[in-house]
Amino acid sequence: MNLAIDHAKDLTKEAPRSPRIRLAGYVILARTTDKCRALLAGNIGEYHYDCPLDNMLFGFKGVTGDDFKAKVQSGASDEELAAWVDSHGVAKTAQEVKEWSDGMVAVNPYNDPERRDWFAEQTAPLGLDPAKTTLFDWLDADDKASYAK
Repeated sequence: MNLAIDHAKDLTKEAPRSPRIRLAGYVILARTTDKCRALLAGNIGEYHYDCPLDNMLFGFKGVTGDDFKAKVQSGASDEELAAWVDSHGVAKTAQEVKEWSDGMVAVNPYNDPERRDWFAEQTAPLGLDPAKTTLFDWLDADDKASYAK
C-alpha cells in the first residue's frame, strides 16, 4: 500500500485543493500535495507539478520539487508532509509563515507589468476583472469552471 497513490485525487475528475487551504500554516502546500500525489498515481490530468505556483512555496522554504516529491512518494500523510516542509530548507518562524501565506493570498499578477497581459488573458474567459482578481481567486474560479460539467 502506498498512501501517495492510494490517497491521490484523480485530477482528471476533480480539482486539487484550493491554494488558500493551509497545512501547518502554509498556503499552496495542500494543492501542491494533491498534484504531486496525482502525478505519482498517473492521474494529474492537465495540472502540472513543480510549476511556478509550487515553486513559490519551494522557494520560500528553500526546498526542491524533487525532494518534496520523494517525501510524497514515501507515502507521507498531509501532516507528515507539513512537518517535513517545516523541518527542511530554510528555517521559518510561525510568524514568517503566516506573513508569507497572508501575502501570497493577496498576490495579483496584474500588478506586475511583465505578467499583466498574461493574467488578463487568463481571467477574461472567466469573466473576472484582472485588476481586482488575486492569483488564488483566478485558480479557484478556473478549477470550478473546469469541473462544472
